[in-house]
Amino acid sequence: MSFPFYIARRYLFSKKSTHAINIISAISVIGVAVATMALVVVLSGFNGFSDLVASFFTTFDPQMKVVPATGKTVPADDPVLLKVKALPEVEVATESVEDMALAIYRERQAMVMVKGVEDNFDSLTNIQSILYGDGDYKLHAANLQYGIVGIQLAQNLGTGAKWQDYLHIYAPQREGQLDMMNPEGAFVEDSLVSPGLVFQVKQSKYDKDYIITSIAFARNLFNRQGELSSLELRMKANVDIASAKKKIQEIVGEKYRVLDRYEQQADTFKIMQIEKFFAYVFLTFILLVACFNIIGSLSMLIIDKRDDVVTLRNLGASSKQITQIFLFEGRMISLAGAVIGILIGLLLCWLQQQFGLVRLGDSSGSFVVDAYPISVHPWDIVLIFVTVIVVGWLAVWYPVRNISRRLTAF
Repeated sequence: MSFPFYIARRYLFSKKSTHAINIISAISVIGVAVATMALVVVLSGFNGFSDLVASFFTTFDPQMKVVPATGKTVPADDPVLLKVKALPEVEVATESVEDMALAIYRERQAMVMVKGVEDNFDSLTNIQSILYGDGDYKLHAANLQYGIVGIQLAQNLGTGAKWQDYLHIYAPQREGQLDMMNPEGAFVEDSLVSPGLVFQVKQSKYDKDYIITSIAFARNLFNRQGELSSLELRMKANVDIASAKKKIQEIVGEKYRVLDRYEQQADTFKIMQIEKFFAYVFLTFILLVACFNIIGSLSMLIIDKRDDVVTLRNLGASSKQITQIFLFEGRMISLAGAVIGILIGLLLCWLQQQFGLVRLGDSSGSFVVDAYPISVHPWDIVLIFVTVIVVGWLAVWYPVRNISRRLTAF
């Protein structure tokens, strides 16, 4: 144990001649602990909402999606894609054609995203778990083409879960010129019937805009025969997704992009990460303000121990060692606040996870979840600990060095 650290440790726990110094030191520890606790709870709250959103997407989005790097579609018989389908890691592969169209039901209309998929789409995703109604999951039968709409889109169009008339879908012609005398000729028209089901992902992006139908309907509507806009994949159990993604990317090269679930929703998660970052920055500033209490505590301690400093100088202690004594004092206060704050923060997170102490609304079922979701990520705890230590040490370095130098010079 070094000499400065030994003296600093004794100063931290010993009684001071002025009782207020002990009180200010305790307040300093509490201030750092509260700021640290806030960092743990707030960042874990952002993680909870992020994980909650991700859980919604997993019922609709595939584990991986191969999309063209440029353009909307590619040939479905591309040898590269056939090679990806044949990989031993792939359990289910589904071709998809997806594009914008106009949906009209009776007197109502809306711009929609038509997603045409193969019959094994229910094996690719967990869509069966988000279907509501009294019908059966089916995309086509004989000459009939079925459409499963999002729950908000069904409300907007007034179709309900099971509509009686045809749902008309219009898409622009890909080829030819517009005849102003016959504007309707510029569109391809087709219609869907209802299987008696709607889906609810609990995300407006899907529930308000999407229609799921057969890939044959989508190819005919958008004139994409023999093409696909994405190849959606589900990997076998125990397959490492990151390794499989890297392997597939090496196979498809620069012509395609391989997207995991988070990359498929990159905009949503980037916004949440930016919000989390700004929350971290603001709370770090609060932590910095809390560290000013440490400066005040150390300033009073230095004055209180003026006689001790003279004695230490007479015993041969250098100015550097005396400065280190008070620096260690400030660092131990920061460390104590960091440890206490992290432990209290983790305790509060555990209580929220187990008992849902802080609720989102007064009535059950008003929101997707009843209580604020919490998810503790280990690397966030490491970041918080390092942040508190660095901010605390930097906050006391210059003031303590300046005050102790004046005192030793005196």
